[in-house]
Amino acid sequence: MAVLPDEGTVVDLGSGGGVPALVLALACPGLSWVLVEVRQRRAQWLATAARRLGLGDRVTVRTERAEQVGRGFWRGGAAAVTARSFGPPAVTAECAAPLLERGATCWVSEPPTAEPARWPHDGLLLLGLARRASGEPPGWAGLDLIRPCPDDYPRRVGIPAKRPLF
Repeated sequence: MAVLPDEGTVVDLGSGGGVPALVLALACPGLSWVLVEVRQRRAQWLATAARRLGLGDRVTVRTERAEQVGRGFWRGGAAAVTARSFGPPAVTAECAAPLLERGATCWVSEPPTAEPARWPHDGLLLLGLARRASGEPPGWAGLDLIRPCPDDYPRRVGIPAKRPLF
């Protein structure tokens, strides 16, 4: 993906079967990847696949909730975040924003009939995000971190889905 940085760490939320993260890890040798997958079996599969693909030195698999990752070591350290089928827009934004370094972008795979209203300006701004004005590849939404995400986010595990911000 031409919009990813040349170097740094990318966090993939809800990595599941490894698409797009493992494919992008192969295509972008200058990047390190943190794959976040809460399901133990899938996380084990991802770790095995990364080793077999020769990516073991650049891919880390975290078997925990995205809310926990956003409060840990990777907070504010991601050059980019990717998300495909992770969750509704409010949940994805709340879990991604704390991970991004200032000026970095979260790339979210969008459904074919996605409406721009899915990403309300005021809701994103609460998290320090803004929808990218241009340069989005087809089928993707770009959310730029324009100011640090407030320390209040992400909220406790499960709360972003139970009480979405927008």
